[in-house]
Amino acid sequence: MTLRWVSAGLGLLVLGLLILGAVTTSAQQTPPQPHQAAPPQPQAAAKPANIDRNGVLMLIRSTLLALDHANKTGNYTVLRDLGAPGFQVNTAAKLAEIFAKQRGDKLDISGVAVIDPQLSLLPQIEPNGLLHVAGFFPSVPSQVNFELLFAPVEGQWRVIGVSLSVGQSSPVAPPAPEVPPGKAVVSQKQAAPPKPSVPSK
Repeated sequence: MTLRWVSAGLGLLVLGLLILGAVTTSAQQTPPQPHQAAPPQPQAAAKPANIDRNGVLMLIRSTLLALDHANKTGNYTVLRDLGAPGFQVNTAAKLAEIFAKQRGDKLDISGVAVIDPQLSLLPQIEPNGLLHVAGFFPSVPSQVNFELLFAPVEGQWRVIGVSLSVGQSSPVAPPAPEVPPGKAVVSQKQAAPPKPSVPSK
């Protein structure tokens, strides 16, 4: 299953969501001269988020459980209402369309309520101010992979981007070969011949 981003009314790629700043150009701007190289602009780097583990777990679990409930009921209103304004651009019907495959597959991710996630990306604040976290919930036979973005809204982190997939948590052995009809399976281990008995005197 492929990862899917949901934000601002569109299914976006991971990097597309991280570039939310508007790019503007001015018609009055003169192009640089061919012989002049523009100095490189330093790119802002993400910085670690000042949030404790319990806070991160609550954000991850509440978001994924809201998605799980929405997929099970077909009602995406609560998931939408929990989101940041950029996420609420999606209608409940649009979210139902985006997550139709997961709903059709009857994907059950309720295990996220009791399993601790393994974080592959520790919580960090992106240059655009969004809280970004990623990881997976290990389970058997599948694991839930997630990547989430949260925007600050009135002193709270509210979801603005959701990416979710389910994959194998461990290598799976190939199926056993089928035996053609009429052929017996011969064990490679032979039983030891019985020892002759010694008559008692």
